[in-house]
Amino acid sequence: MDEAPIQAKYFDGASSRRRDVLVSLRPDGLLAQEGAETLAFWPYDAIRRADSGGVGMRLRSARAAELARLDIPDEDDARRVAALCPRLDDHAGGRVSSGRIVLWSLAATASILLIAVFGLPLLADRLAPMIPRSWEAHIGNVVDGQFKAIFGNKTCASEDGDAALAKLVGALAKAHGLDLSSSPAVIDSRVPNAVALPGGRIYVFRGMIEAAETPDELAGVIGHEMGHVAGRDGMRRLIQSGGTSYLIGLLFGDVTGSGAAIWITRTLLDSAYSRDAETHADDFAAAALAKLGRSPEPLGELLVRVTGEKKASPMSILASHPVSGERLERLRARKIVATGPQLLDFGEWRALKAICSKANAKPVDKPADKPRN
Repeated sequence: MDEAPIQAKYFDGASSRRRDVLVSLRPDGLLAQEGAETLAFWPYDAIRRADSGGVGMRLRSARAAELARLDIPDEDDARRVAALCPRLDDHAGGRVSSGRIVLWSLAATASILLIAVFGLPLLADRLAPMIPRSWEAHIGNVVDGQFKAIFGNKTCASEDGDAALAKLVGALAKAHGLDLSSSPAVIDSRVPNAVALPGGRIYVFRGMIEAAETPDELAGVIGHEMGHVAGRDGMRRLIQSGGTSYLIGLLFGDVTGSGAAIWITRTLLDSAYSRDAETHADDFAAAALAKLGRSPEPLGELLVRVTGEKKASPMSILASHPVSGERLERLRARKIVATGPQLLDFGEWRALKAICSKANAKPVDKPADKPRN
């Protein structure tokens, strides 16, 4: 073949360099040269059409580097080359590659799902106990402000009510040797709920105090939340929800920003504990009450009583893991005769029940009047 060489652009597939070449059409293949230097020789039966990207005709070779390309901008030159390539549009190999890509994509998706369903919970179970308590307490401090902001910073307080709540929490914590560094508090919300933040800060909602008929019922709820604290369940849930990205943030201390606080708070509020975590928390409460000589049965009775009245949020003690009837039967199986002293006396219980009443609202301090001359 003595036809004039074809002007083309060549990419060797190993670098991003574009080289201007002359392509000679030989009897058994095309030869690409830059000056006197031969850059590529492609047999015609190995040449395939590639996505041109608007540059005329783009060719690749089944025997060259995967990313090697030859761009022929002139249409007449392109037709000359195409006439010599018997397998120009043979993409059987491409179909095989596409099939493999689909298979690998499906395998990768399945792997991600398996990790999410089995791997992350297992990872959380292994790593949560290894997180230093000081880190967990720091996370609790970070999220505390956001948590209260979600509920409009409406907390209830009164001297006698706070003392009664602290007495109840202190007795339960001492019974199980649990060290709680933060004082408990009451959220002014009608939702019958109680929450334990990472680090051990416990919030009891007004709705739960109003629903409880005896100190033993409320003590069971608080003991349940202490069970989540002791089991590091909050950390497990954060690790499981955040995965490795959250772990990296923990390792490098990136948990102080407002974005991190909001994410942690929403994770705690929007995700539920596992069934096992709820069962273990119930068992913790039952064991703590037994050490105080009180029965855990009232906890189950409270859950049954309030379950039908309010729709529980995922973070609620009522969040159906397992639902009240089954929990009541389990707690009844651990019923004991109450031999210990009352957890709160009548006056203390009355003060705690009234902690959110308007009569306990503290007036805003006004500046003293200036003396008149």
